Amino acid sequence: MAQGVAAQDIVYSPVNPSFGGNPLNSAHLLSIANAQREATARDAGDDDGLLGGGLDGDGGPTDADLFVRQLEGRLLSALAGQVTEAIFGDNPQDSGTVVFGTTTVTFTRTLDSITLTIIDALDGSVTEIVVPQLVVN
Repeated sequence: MAQGVAAQDIVYSPVNPSFGGNPLNSAHLLSIANAQREATARDAGDDDGLLGGGLDGDGGPTDADLFVRQLEGRLLSALAGQVTEAIFGDNPQDSGTVVFGTTTVTFTRTLDSITLTIIDALDGSVTEIVVPQLVVN
């Protein structure tokens, strides 16, 4: 003996009034967004110790700090290029070491993966990255 089943369509109703939701939600959503923005602005002002910590009159980083950060990024990018060239370039190597300031990058190629070991001599931290290699038969 079978019984009848009742069903109805599932209808999506957005919460945000910008996307067709209830306009009474706008004050609540705005207060949540403002609270998150203020928390993020406070966190962004924290000195992370990467730069000299210099601030301009508005409390933001100085032009010199921005320049140092961009230059540091470019130099680290060049280091990454050297490591990539040594591993995958025209004359790939099975192992090697690249030293840049206080950072030492050692790589070893095996049949199925490449292991990179990054050592920071300043704080003694060691990071190991294992990248699988594509093996084609």
